[in-house]
Amino acid sequence: MSEENTNEIGKVKENQMREIKIAKIVVNIGCGEAGEKLDRAKRLLKDLVGKDVCTTKTTGRTTFGMPKGRELGTKVILRGEEAETFLKRAFVAVENKISKRVFDKQGNFSFGVKEHIAFPDVRYNPEIGIYGMDVCVVLERRGFRVARKRDSRKIGKSHRISAEQASAWTVEKFGVKLVSKKNTSDF
Repeated sequence: MSEENTNEIGKVKENQMREIKIAKIVVNIGCGEAGEKLDRAKRLLKDLVGKDVCTTKTTGRTTFGMPKGRELGTKVILRGEEAETFLKRAFVAVENKISKRVFDKQGNFSFGVKEHIAFPDVRYNPEIGIYGMDVCVVLERRGFRVARKRDSRKIGKSHRISAEQASAWTVEKFGVKLVSKKNTSDF
């Protein structure tokens, strides 16, 4: 074993390029309409996350007859340390259980929080009401930046994150229990 592959104790170093990390988390509250309901959702999300939020709009006429450019919801994007802190709180809100089926082929995952009052240290405010939200987590490894460059290149198959690797990382890092849909009535 070569000297550069070991640390001072003699243990083998892990390859830093294989380390999985959170690229971003998108928290979304869909209201379905603009107005007071959307304003309350914005205020709730800003209080919950502590960052400015933006509104989401329709991109084209939907099957529900909504015209293009109509405000429907609100979202915020979290990165870095605040993303990890929020994700820990979100897992507590869903009782540290998520379905095995929430992971996609690229290793990203999404889950829903039915009521925002399930978050720790959040109390019910009758002025706001109760809202649910979607939490979408995008995972990456070092080197994924090449796919976002102007002269984009592909990520090699051995460097991509599979659903199995992402679920194992989530269980190890956050202590989340993966459940099948048949075993629980929560999903």
